[in-house]
Amino acid sequence: MRQATLPILTVVAAIFALWYLGAVWLNSDWAYDKAVRLDKDLTFSEMVIDTWSQDKPKLPAPHQVAAELWDTTIDKRITSKRSLVYHSWITLSSTLLGFVLGTGLGIALAIGIVYNRTMDMSVMPWVIASQTIPILALAPMIIVVLNAIGISGLLPKAIISMYLSFFPVVVGMVKGLRSPDNMQLDQMRTWNASPTQTFWRLRLPSSMPYLFTSLKVGMAASLVGAIVGELPTGAVAGLGARLLAGSYYGQTIQIWSALIMAAVLAALLVATIGMVQRATLKRMGLS
Repeated sequence: MRQATLPILTVVAAIFALWYLGAVWLNSDWAYDKAVRLDKDLTFSEMVIDTWSQDKPKLPAPHQVAAELWDTTIDKRITSKRSLVYHSWITLSSTLLGFVLGTGLGIALAIGIVYNRTMDMSVMPWVIASQTIPILALAPMIIVVLNAIGISGLLPKAIISMYLSFFPVVVGMVKGLRSPDNMQLDQMRTWNASPTQTFWRLRLPSSMPYLFTSLKVGMAASLVGAIVGELPTGAVAGLGARLLAGSYYGQTIQIWSALIMAAVLAALLVATIGMVQRATLKRMGLS
């Protein structure tokens, strides 16, 4: 346990040290400018303290972000519009819906690609090409088109999440469904197994490790899509809305707290998939 924990703690300590040094470096100009205006000599220690306590720093110190997180998660009611728990729930809703839609679409496309040569030759290149379009350019177009036909609210953001999350599922499932070797496939033919039986008894179980790995990537991508989907809509709720409001008013501490909350949310979602993966693969005898 000690051998596993020590490297992690070392990396975390190095990150925090670099973060504090970066806050001093980026925020020192404002501290010195303020001292000049006040006609005051600023010592090094006073400068460091000032860079770690500014209201609108270029780079907030870790303890400032931690204080903001505490204030917006613990001290605020979860129904408050200033609560990050409330905003996280808004983003989580579109994330999960987009993830479910993207996973379903990805699995369906993967099955078609594996079992249909025409789809393999025609659809797969388009699937790959779709990911070369910047989502920041595509998201406003999706929002505008769906609003024009009367669709607004949760679904447009979920569709943007789906667009980002289906790709890793397609790639992973295609790889997984094709993972059985020729000897295993020949054995299924020897048993006179139909394509459906081969799918359920061989291809699908073999694809499970690939699927769960893809789901982890897809979940993280879905969260990114949900946040990006909140930006062009002028949303007033969600982590994307918090980022947008913080950028409007120069509230960098608010921006960083929303980013950290998004990272924590992504970690929890991926960890949940990991737990389901371990239980499923253990039950199937694959771990």
